[in-house]
Amino acid sequence: MKKTLGILLAAMMTFAVAGCDNDDGPAEETGAQIDNAADNAGDTTRDTADSVGDATSDAAHSTGEAMEDAGDSISDSADEHSN
Repeated sequence: MKKTLGILLAAMMTFAVAGCDNDDGPAEETGAQIDNAADNAGDTTRDTADSVGDATSDAAHSTGEAMEDAGDSISDSADEHSN
């Protein structure tokens, strides 16, 4: 959340300074800043969702492997005790 807010504020400040050189009125400048901030927020949200998805997939894979290893250990132990 702090990262997103920081990105939004940085984008707004950048466009506020860059907007001083053009002939657009204040409403146009504000609209452009809002559009850019929304785009940046969307990009950040998408990147975060991708990262969370990757981490979840990795965790599920690791858990599956651990469960297979545990099952193999139980099976081996049962085989040893049945002989």
